Amino acid sequence: MDTRLIELLVCPICKGPLHRPLQTDYLICRADRLAFPIHDGIPVMLENEALPLDDQDMPVVPSATPEA
Repeated sequence: MDTRLIELLVCPICKGPLHRPLQTDYLICRADRLAFPIHDGIPVMLENEALPLDDQDMPVVPSATPEA
């Protein structure tokens, strides 16, 4: 994804800046502690698709729940 494009995008919740850590497919909002995924080069800027961040500012990916 082009760095210039990332500079134009803002968090859809707080309108704050986003950044993309190296080697990740997420845009991070530190203010809201959320990670917005990037799929096939397209950022998914939907609140219900965002993942919470852990203490190291990395997305917490939900684990698959085993079927009973």
